[in-house]
Amino acid sequence: MYEKLFTPMKIGNVEIKNRIVMSPMLMGFGQIDGRPTEKLMDYYEERAKGGTGLIITEITRVNDKHGAAAFAQLAMSHDYHIAPMKEFADRIHRHGAKLFVQLHHPGRQNIGLMVGTVPMSVATLKVWKGYTDFLYKLVPTMKKLLLEKDRVPCSVAPSKCEPSYFAGGRVRGLGKGEIKKLIKQFVAAAARCKAAGVDGVELHGTHGYLIQQFLSPNTNKRTDEYGGSFENRLRFLKEIVEGIRAECGDYPVIVRLTVDECYDRIGKEGKGYGLETGVEYAKAIEAMGVDAIDVSSAAYDTFNYWLEPTSFESGWRKYMAAAVKQAVKIPVLAADIIRTPDFAEQLLNEGVQDFVSLGRPHIADPHWAEKAQSGNAKDIKRCICCLYCIESMQENAYVGGHGYCSVNPTVGREKEYFTDGLKKDGDGRTVVIVGAGCSGLTAAEILAERGFKPVVLEKESKAGGQLNLAAMPPHKERIAWCCEDLVNAATKKGAEIVYDTAATPEIIEKYNPYAVIIATGATAVKPRAIKGVEGANVFTTTDLLTGSVSFKGKKLVLVGSGMTGLETAELVAPDNKLTIVEMAGSVAPTTWFQHKDDCIPKLKECGVEFVVNHKLDSIDEKGITVIPVRTDKNNKFVDDGEPERIDCDAVILSLGSRPVNGLAKELEGKYERLYVIGDAGKIGRIADATAAGYRVAANLE
Repeated sequence: MYEKLFTPMKIGNVEIKNRIVMSPMLMGFGQIDGRPTEKLMDYYEERAKGGTGLIITEITRVNDKHGAAAFAQLAMSHDYHIAPMKEFADRIHRHGAKLFVQLHHPGRQNIGLMVGTVPMSVATLKVWKGYTDFLYKLVPTMKKLLLEKDRVPCSVAPSKCEPSYFAGGRVRGLGKGEIKKLIKQFVAAAARCKAAGVDGVELHGTHGYLIQQFLSPNTNKRTDEYGGSFENRLRFLKEIVEGIRAECGDYPVIVRLTVDECYDRIGKEGKGYGLETGVEYAKAIEAMGVDAIDVSSAAYDTFNYWLEPTSFESGWRKYMAAAVKQAVKIPVLAADIIRTPDFAEQLLNEGVQDFVSLGRPHIADPHWAEKAQSGNAKDIKRCICCLYCIESMQENAYVGGHGYCSVNPTVGREKEYFTDGLKKDGDGRTVVIVGAGCSGLTAAEILAERGFKPVVLEKESKAGGQLNLAAMPPHKERIAWCCEDLVNAATKKGAEIVYDTAATPEIIEKYNPYAVIIATGATAVKPRAIKGVEGANVFTTTDLLTGSVSFKGKKLVLVGSGMTGLETAELVAPDNKLTIVEMAGSVAPTTWFQHKDDCIPKLKECGVEFVVNHKLDSIDEKGITVIPVRTDKNNKFVDDGEPERIDCDAVILSLGSRPVNGLAKELEGKYERLYVIGDAGKIGRIADATAAGYRVAANLE
């Protein structure tokens, strides 16, 4: 069915069995000394088992001192990394996949806290086995104290320049001697990869890391042979490639290249370089003797243009890969928000690229390739671009945790779920699940796989629960994929979903269930303590997202700027005059920055006004009263001024949700095995809900 997708092709002298590539993604399964852990190898090996042709590892450091971007990343900076990397490569090769290691240095995008920390930590671990636990307890506090006061070493770049938007801190320029040493370190790391039986290496020259920093006039202001002209800015990369060829011979080398820094996309035209220069770089890199180019875009300053939120359309940047493909004769790899095999095949047939790079889709479903090849593409669990993988990885990076996936709760549990396998001891026993949201459906899928008979009772005529609301704002339709895929997985494995059925104790009792799982979700909060909250002009985000209420040409106030509030604002802002009121000192203070960067500019274009440091005091038929607030030394909100009026036609509340679990209370004491999961137990994210469903179902005795 997907003829092109499953046609072999060579990169250098290495034949890849299909055109499917697992892109590099740091998830945090490693350890401080850079050796691969069992969990890391399990994670990658499952993707190899799943039919992927080429796996490119996460960022792998070549320099421990200022080139370590995370505590739990791979390294090829020392000879002691060769043997464990060989074991890693052997495990990938067992399944017919090839392994390339991505060699990396973060440059100015490093966090100053990491500079010098890894060498000290590796040395300490040799004499103190408990050091890692101590470090992860200490770092969150030290990170806050040291970074806030800028008491950390400088990160490095080709020259002194502005700090990275995401990393902050201070940046110093590299000395020429340091540059020469780094070139040798990249070359030595490649030689170690070859000695370990790794099939090739990828040089990370994209997303604003050090190699790209040399290419960009925004970060390379040198006046010697490593800066200034086009040729000089290429010299750092060129000398690395030449060194690898001299040391390793005919050993495959890919360069991952940002072909457009995308500064014009954030209103900074003329900064950095654009596609025309990027294509010239690609041609020059081909002339170096590189075996393939992995096309990407942007940097940390323009984060959303290389790691896109849900609102970006699949294939929006395929024109970049196509431009490079037309200019070079070597293979071109590219990630173009490819979520389905149909779209992957289309890109290959159009000649846009030679290989399809799937990053987040491989997190969401390790068997993406196998399902496509076997004619079961509809069973692929699709990535919904929610960005929780990178958000959770970043949040856990300094406490010893790792990244997670909203739609795949088995990430990090590959051995438990795939290799060892769950117990198949359900014996046809019935488990009633109330609620067909993502937590209930995940539980149903896992229980069915174990041999139980899950029956899901859903009061609505379709599954999805809160996900149906999340998918309503503009360009958020992909959120609904999560539910569609969970329904398909659960029913295919034998779960029964009974729609239009509001569960009651009597209905549940008729099933004589072995266990009962309550997954009834949550409802929007409408605090009774607020005067006027029951007025006819007061609505919740749910009212707007379900379509039960709509406005046009009205003056509206939305109270609360969390993600649900911002997405609801996107829905109403184009046709109304909207003011958003937030009690904190900034809009959406707890929302991952990429979502804000995606949403807030769109709202500003619609003329939305933002009022921060104000709390809602009361509501009447003509508007609201707010009170200025500030945070005290204990970080608590206190009043800070006289009440103020904001007139409006209607008020929309986005003040959070509360669990819906009344049925659970009715059933207490009636069933030995009664569980409350998802938002019904504790308000959380999609990932929290699917993880809760997995945990209960996998551990049900």
